[in-house]
Parts: sequence; C-alpha cells; structure tokens
Amino acid sequence: MNSEHALDIALLIVRLGLGLALFAHGTQKLFGWFGGGGIAGTGAGMESMGFRPGKINALLAGLGEAGGGLLLALGLLTPLGGAAVAATMIVAGSTHTANGFFAGKGGFELPGFFGLTAVALTLSGPGQYSIDGALDNQLTEPWVGITTLVIGVLLAVILVARQRAWVKANA
Repeated sequence: MNSEHALDIALLIVRLGLGLALFAHGTQKLFGWFGGGGIAGTGAGMESMGFRPGKINALLAGLGEAGGGLLLALGLLTPLGGAAVAATMIVAGSTHTANGFFAGKGGFELPGFFGLTAVALTLSGPGQYSIDGALDNQLTEPWVGITTLVIGVLLAVILVARQRAWVKANA
C-alpha cells in the first residue's frame, strides 16, 4: 500500500468516525433520538443558557452537528460540513469552559476535539474515498475551506458574544 492510498483510507476512517458521532449528537437535538431532548427539550436548555430564542438555536446546533457530520461522513461538500461543525463546536465548547478541559468534569474536551478535527478535515480535504473525490469537486480547494472556516468562526463568535451579554445582563 502506498502512502497516498494509506492517507485516503485514514481520512475515510476519521471522516466516518467524526461524522457519524456528530450525526448522532445532532439527531438528539433535532428528533430526540438516542435519549436526546428534541427541539423542544434542547431549546429549553438553550434558552436557560442564554441562547435566545432557544428553539432556533437548538435547530441550528442540531443542523450543524447532524448536517455537518453527515456531510463529513460522506465526504460531500467537505468544507461546508467541516465549517458547520467547527462553528457549532465553538459554541458548544463555550458552554463548558467554566468546567475546565476534561470531559469527565463537564469540560470542553469533546467539543474541542470534534471542532479541531473538523478544521483539519476542512483544510486537508476528504481524500479520494469520498463523494467530493469521486466528483473531483472543486469546492474542496484550500481557499474554499479557509473561507468557510472564517465565516463559520465569525458567526460562532458573534453568537457566543450575544449569549454572554444576555447572561451578564440577566445575572
């Protein structure tokens, strides 16, 4: 096996692992699957944390995770999927920073890892064993990944700033 073939297999494994895990997390928020709260339950939780309106934020988080995760798993529109996941994980991670790093203590470890892995896939591209690879999709060019990441990060930072301002004003 040559190194290019090995890299494509490695990218496939990472995409499937990350993408399917995120898809499961997103469907908890969207549909209540796997013990999740669905839009209503997740929206109430979002509202209580200062992400208002809660149901819209639950929908966006669910779509960022499930939709972005599915795009990554398939290797379809990889920069869009990766940027959606990265932005969603910035917001998710912001809700855990007070608990430190480790997930066992409620920290930002898991959203941080998911987000950084999504960034890496956005910048590397999905590899040949992907829909983008099969279609020779020009949307996997590095500039597309960088552009989508910049837009996603800016939107996430704005959302977190709005949430923190609401929490501060209502403390």
